[in-house]
Amino acid sequence: MIMVKTESSQILKTGYKAPDFNLIGVDGKMYSLNDFNSKTLLVIFICNHCPFVKARINDIIDLQTKFDLKELQIVGINSNDPNYEEEGFENMKKFSREYNLNFPYLIDETQEIAKLYGAVCTPDPFLFDHERKLVFHGRINDALNPESHPSRQIMEENIKKVLNGEQIEKDFDPSIGCSIKWKS
Repeated sequence: MIMVKTESSQILKTGYKAPDFNLIGVDGKMYSLNDFNSKTLLVIFICNHCPFVKARINDIIDLQTKFDLKELQIVGINSNDPNYEEEGFENMKKFSREYNLNFPYLIDETQEIAKLYGAVCTPDPFLFDHERKLVFHGRINDALNPESHPSRQIMEENIKKVLNGEQIEKDFDPSIGCSIKWKS
């Protein structure tokens, strides 16, 4: 398995509205932006096989538990080629059970949503405010390698700032992970 370390790029700019989606989750339900009415929405492009995702998945789960669903809703989207090793909908269901995900995990089979958001790596997190405008695109925390341990919870700090009506000083702080596996 090839791990291409990729840094997120900024296509969706701060203040832009979240592109809508209509995707099926591992729970069999269809989801769109209208299904979430939390004060902040964190859309994270993740996958099943990436060592960066596996290293941070418990941090993401913990993040959801730190906030009430009225304050924060996390949504995981898998845009990898479903034919890529360990990917696809059945493997997403396994991944969701294995890690006991506490947020919707959706498949973007056409890869259209990843392109609309400008997602290029996993994990690639996008934080939106109550108007679904982008306020922060970047890291969950400061652990940039799978074996690193975080000392700073960047996303949690930024969510608290948004909820308190404070300004985020660095609105783009590139996430680092495996490249999204595009269909050829």
